Amino acid sequence: MIHNIDIKKTAIEAIELEARAVQNLTNHINADFVTVVNKILTLNGRVIVTGMGKSAIIAQKIVATFNSTGTPAIFMHAADAIHGDLGIIQANDLIIAISKSGNTPEIKVLIPFLKQTNNTLVAIVGNLESYLAQQADFVLDTTVEREACPNNLAPTTSTTAQLAMGDALAVSLQTCRQFSDRDFAKYHPGGALGKQLYLRVGDLSEGNGAPQVTPDTPIRDTIITITKFRLGATAVIEGTKILGIITDGDIRRMLEKYDNFTALSAQDIMAKSPKTIDQSELAVEALHKMRQNNISQLLVTNNQIYNGIVHIQDLLKEGII
Repeated sequence: MIHNIDIKKTAIEAIELEARAVQNLTNHINADFVTVVNKILTLNGRVIVTGMGKSAIIAQKIVATFNSTGTPAIFMHAADAIHGDLGIIQANDLIIAISKSGNTPEIKVLIPFLKQTNNTLVAIVGNLESYLAQQADFVLDTTVEREACPNNLAPTTSTTAQLAMGDALAVSLQTCRQFSDRDFAKYHPGGALGKQLYLRVGDLSEGNGAPQVTPDTPIRDTIITITKFRLGATAVIEGTKILGIITDGDIRRMLEKYDNFTALSAQDIMAKSPKTIDQSELAVEALHKMRQNNISQLLVTNNQIYNGIVHIQDLLKEGII
């Protein structure tokens, strides 16, 4: 059934409402926030994040962000906690409880048990007069004007604010720890993102071989070399010096230009000053260089000595592209 409403207007209003709520959080980054960051930085245990309903889903995402940026964290569902999962909490852990109202029944039942453990309790809460806010050691205020839901019921704006506050914590911790892209890659080794951060050119080229000919190599033998290695190119080397590169494209252009090429040698058709990259460079840098120069291969060097070829297909296979 199609309703007579302005769908675009409704969507824009929802986004604008949530954007204002997130922007308003800048007024709530206070001394408690700074203290919580410092406590986590010196923590000997883990950060335990708990919540109910939609807040529990936000808690799971915050835990995932913490873990991927160097802050050990565990999600504990508030309902499960009072049925055995309290055993997750250890003496040196810090607990973050997330709730819009701060008066959710499960949260109210859970808090006395959390207080008994003497762990630091941090509230990410949208009601400063709530039971959770009153019992917490530190409060991160995520109060919102209203939900984006037209009935002001479904958690929308409030969960967006919770998520943004969690991200602010994670980024602050990451910055304080000087958590680098290399550190990030340690936690993401299997995906394309991780590969962009740790995979080296040499990792790709080492299995390709190092096709090469001399300047005087006849064209027939040059073509055989290119075909043998299946990289679409060969380096032209004299001693240890790289003189040029011959690609499949150079062969095709030669066939268009010459009726008889039996007297030609590699130096007659090679492209001089070929693009190179050191084997220690990140594979993603090879991709950037290929795109900048509109080419499919790069000659790989090791301390300026020819070492092989990396092909754009190598990057595709590894998911770099």
